[in-house]
Amino acid sequence: MSPLARGPTDVVVIIVNYRSADLTIQSLASLQSERADPALSIRAIVVDNASGDGAALERAIGERGWGTWAEVLIAPRNGGFAYGNNRGIEHAYALRGAPAYFYLLNPDAQIRPGAISTLVQFLDAHPEVGIAGGRFENADGSDWPFAFRFPTLQSELLQGLQVTALYRLMRRWEVPRRMDPARAQAVDWVSGAAMLIRPALLETIGALDEQYFLYFEETDFCRRAWQAGFATWYVPASRVMHIGGGVTAVERVPALKRLPAYWFESRRRYFALSFGPGRAMLIDAIALACSGVGVLQRALRRRSHRNVPHFTRDLARSSILWRRNRRLPAPQCFAPTLAPPGPPRGGIAASG
Repeated sequence: MSPLARGPTDVVVIIVNYRSADLTIQSLASLQSERADPALSIRAIVVDNASGDGAALERAIGERGWGTWAEVLIAPRNGGFAYGNNRGIEHAYALRGAPAYFYLLNPDAQIRPGAISTLVQFLDAHPEVGIAGGRFENADGSDWPFAFRFPTLQSELLQGLQVTALYRLMRRWEVPRRMDPARAQAVDWVSGAAMLIRPALLETIGALDEQYFLYFEETDFCRRAWQAGFATWYVPASRVMHIGGGVTAVERVPALKRLPAYWFESRRRYFALSFGPGRAMLIDAIALACSGVGVLQRALRRRSHRNVPHFTRDLARSSILWRRNRRLPAPQCFAPTLAPPGPPRGGIAASG
């Protein structure tokens, strides 16, 4: 049966806004090309994380005549990326139940024509895949063809030392993974800036963990999906322009500005939940030692400008090695109440 014969595919787009109204409006405008596709039915929920932009967003949507397909949901607080997306997903379920797919989109990202339909067609053809993401391009049009591997002890060693020869020897553990722009591939995780999600996955493992304020939440989500038997795929035919840094200061000047405390808190949570407290302590001990050695060797080579300011000190302060940092709140995820299907078996598997 053709897509048109069975009706358009219902896709709910969730955009979390925090003091980025102009970017959010541009992101919504980019959805127009996909809304013109008769095979798709695009609805958008903009979640304003108590930033004060709600009235401006509602006014802009009304002035542009988008009120039939886009709405603003005012969250009671700024609970972070996972919290905002979960409120949007929860609202969508309350309105009409589960759509065919959810598409998470950053306010500083704009889709190119076919970005959503390409991922929809891919997930339609591969029911064992739970998450799919596309290829990013920068604001200047240059390509950014990366997906990611799960962080491990080895990747922490590489990040701390930053020795070129080690990267050559241990490339298989490097977190960023340069992808073939012409071939769809299974990966560990894709950026939450633009990802399509199958509701059956949410009904099996729940949505994003709201205990992450920002960073590592999509890594954790893809890992939980993998553990439940749902693969994550990189589909480069789906293209998205990502400004990068339009919302968060961390991305604006990579590896030069001090990382915020919540980055380290998210990192600690990810390693503790993924590997257990004991192994997370070992990972932190190695990460701290490698970071210290890395700072020293870069100083000797007069490359201290490559250091993230105060990184080793902040990593030590937030480490699970300290007893005070070993109390982790239980995961908090919106879980649809629909009866979940069993996890998929066989077929396409996620890569290591």
